[in-house]
Amino acid sequence: MRTAFLFIFSLIFSHAVAQVTDRSGVKDVNQVVDNTPDSIAKAMTARPIPGSSRKGNNPVLFLVGNSTMRTGTMGNGSNGQWGWGYYAHEYFDPTKITVENQALGGMSSRTFYNKLWEPIRQAIRPGDWVIISIGHNDNGPYDSGRARASIPGVSDDTLNVTIKETGEQETVYTYGGYMRKYINDVRAQGGHPILMSLTPRNAYDDKGKIVRKPHTQWLMQVAAEEGVPFIDLNEISGQKLDTYGKWKTDYHFFLDKIHTSRFGAMMNARSAAEGLMASHNPALNPLKAMMRNVQLPVYDLQRTEGKPVVFITGDSTVKNSDKDPDGMWGWGAVANTIFDEAKIDIVNAAMAGRSCRTYLNEGRWEKVYNSLHPGDFVLIQFGHNDIGAIDKPKYRAAIPSGKDTCHVYRMQAAKEDKSKQNIIDQKLKNGAAVGSYEVVYSFGWYLKKFIQDVREKGATPILVSLTPRNEWTDGKIERRNDTYGKWYREVAEETGCEFVDLHNITADFLDKKCGKKEKAMKYFNHDHTHTSLLGAKTNAQSIAKGLRENKSPLTKYLKGKK
Repeated sequence: MRTAFLFIFSLIFSHAVAQVTDRSGVKDVNQVVDNTPDSIAKAMTARPIPGSSRKGNNPVLFLVGNSTMRTGTMGNGSNGQWGWGYYAHEYFDPTKITVENQALGGMSSRTFYNKLWEPIRQAIRPGDWVIISIGHNDNGPYDSGRARASIPGVSDDTLNVTIKETGEQETVYTYGGYMRKYINDVRAQGGHPILMSLTPRNAYDDKGKIVRKPHTQWLMQVAAEEGVPFIDLNEISGQKLDTYGKWKTDYHFFLDKIHTSRFGAMMNARSAAEGLMASHNPALNPLKAMMRNVQLPVYDLQRTEGKPVVFITGDSTVKNSDKDPDGMWGWGAVANTIFDEAKIDIVNAAMAGRSCRTYLNEGRWEKVYNSLHPGDFVLIQFGHNDIGAIDKPKYRAAIPSGKDTCHVYRMQAAKEDKSKQNIIDQKLKNGAAVGSYEVVYSFGWYLKKFIQDVREKGATPILVSLTPRNEWTDGKIERRNDTYGKWYREVAEETGCEFVDLHNITADFLDKKCGKKEKAMKYFNHDHTHTSLLGAKTNAQSIAKGLRENKSPLTKYLKGKK
């Protein structure tokens, strides 16, 4: 019965080449210039020595791939691109297994096997695991230039070539042929091979869906014939990109249509982990027992059907100590003074000291995003911490603009910490300081991302301008309408997102009520930014006032008059 299944499977999925007569190879559809292997010797300083991560007798998970798994020669993100192999370890318990990213940009299944595979093969011990996800570069000429093409398909065909530049003779196999070589080598060492399809490209088919790579069918056939687990990373990530829309999909890539940004790399790493965990192949059970963090982080909510949730995001002006009546308070802590909790639940997801950038980078936004249901609301308020040095501690400032822009920055140590900077410099020299580079976006971009994410989930985003500070000039409280106020309005106009101008509503109140700094001090605590309990309640009332003036859909969940 198994033989009959494989015969039918091969009829459906076989793309084998019966005879190879065209030595020009397969067209390079990636249309990018790879960063590697311009110098394999240099790249080897960034890649770990195979097996060097092993702890005691614990197994090692080896990752075999190309630039979508490790970008650039050094793989340190200096060009704004990241490979998903950097984030793969986050889904495995380091006390049980270590993850080694052995990928290298520019490699095909053929060139990786011929130039990089042997030391990895020798490092494999019984019980180790090897994920093989490679194929983006199996194109171009067979016998000149990069000479990295494999024969399309999974047949046993071969092609004898002489490399024009070197005179080296080589036998070229099909894509499936190289996969079988990896599988046989891993098994011979007592390891467990896993075939994984390729990461998706930023390209759409005639139906508006992300293009699926043909390598998926070839890998499925080889996996079935050889009896090894197969994970369809291409499909899992492709389905996510299909739901994102073009703007969001675009920023999952950087500089071109194949190499991923940090967002894309993190998505692909999660997709790989989700694919492994969701697999029903019993051969993967021992590996699954060593995994962690695969379940999406969410807020633990006891939802009532038909009752929405309003999530409040922001900084210390939204969430502070919120305990001592004479201490510092954020308005989110007293949001129950304006929202009717019989009609809507409140989640104050703000965190002191956070900017748009750090709120996103720390995974706090992801938790809100994962928790959203259709009909929910999200209040988005940042700005107090989005100023300052972009590339120095606390690494939280955004580019000061409301327009879409970004730049790759190298993170620096504080001036007084020269020893730490020397360590960073040395790690950069050795190619190990992944994370020392970051693509930082504009303030407006971060707001647009939050808005798009909320709408993607069927929820309603509402921008809220930052609270005013107790700083006065000529009897008027400070306004930031030419910076953050301007950027908020630009984003609101561009996206059509509702905007509550808390900044000016509260400022108008304080101008009229106080008229000078000394009289306004009771609304603040500790400094000119953080509010007292009275100030927090005042800001909450400003939110309610702004919502009513906007005729916001959130108005029906407010207390008191409609």
